[in-house]
Amino acid sequence: QVQLVESGGGLVQAGGSLRLSCVVSGRTFSRYSMGWFRQAPGEEREFVAVITRIGGNTRYADSVKGRFTISRDNAKDTMSLQMNSLKPEDTAVYYCAAEQSVRVLTSPTEYHYWGQGTQVTVSS
Repeated sequence: QVQLVESGGGLVQAGGSLRLSCVVSGRTFSRYSMGWFRQAPGEEREFVAVITRIGGNTRYADSVKGRFTISRDNAKDTMSLQMNSLKPEDTAVYYCAAEQSVRVLTSPTEYHYWGQGTQVTVSS
């Protein structure tokens, strides 16, 4: 069983930064493609960023490209999302997800394992 725990959410003013972390336990972390998704109230869960097993390939949603950076440390079983130049429209619950795959996975339906989510609120 894979367990994912997010941290790092909070309240920040527009233009500020936050760093989210996701710690994975239960299986060999390096076997998993890892993704970040977010869900605002009344909205569907949407793709934010993904990083492949050894970090050789990343992809971002157009809405966060150039502002967010996904990374992973396989030695520490941890994935991170550095979020800069935050906007009010970035406000959502952010989830990390894991799937044993070599592919770049951008749909939430492609992931089996999820964290509990961390709230990010950006004030204007």
